[in-house]
Amino acid sequence: MGDEVRSNLAAHLPRLRRFAWGLAGSRDEGDDLVQAACEKALARSHQFTPGSRLDSWLFRIVQTTWVDRLRQRRTRRTEADDEALAAVADGRGHAGEARLALGTVERAIAALPEEQRSVLLLVSIDGASYREAAEILDIPIGTVMSRLARARLALGRALDGQEQGKDDGGRPVQILG
Repeated sequence: MGDEVRSNLAAHLPRLRRFAWGLAGSRDEGDDLVQAACEKALARSHQFTPGSRLDSWLFRIVQTTWVDRLRQRRTRRTEADDEALAAVADGRGHAGEARLALGTVERAIAALPEEQRSVLLLVSIDGASYREAAEILDIPIGTVMSRLARARLALGRALDGQEQGKDDGGRPVQILG
């Protein structure tokens, strides 16, 4: 019964890693999260229903593993992703600006409620359709749309406030590089 999980798990690793990196806020924590989720998936491969979507099952395992870790720690740290910085930097000495911008976006995403962040990462980063995100998270498609809209609004407000030097409450914000 677990043969489908074992034989197809590797094909899903790139998507799982992107999702986990976004949830965790760093590559190292994301990779640890994927490893723990893969261990759980292999140990529980007998629970997978043949003919159903393996990717949805694996994404749910990653998400529940992450939620469990958050409950255990109650703290979270965010580290800049050097690969993303290199992609954002234009190669003309603007790496500092790129680091600042990426850090601002990462903090804004990390500040979102878990439900909104998961939907945002699946749809905007992984490229999942609303229907796929709904299946992966086991929620109605309308809930996906609602959470995504709220996440985008919150990000827009947070980033607008940062650009104008003010937080959501209109208080001045100092951004340090």
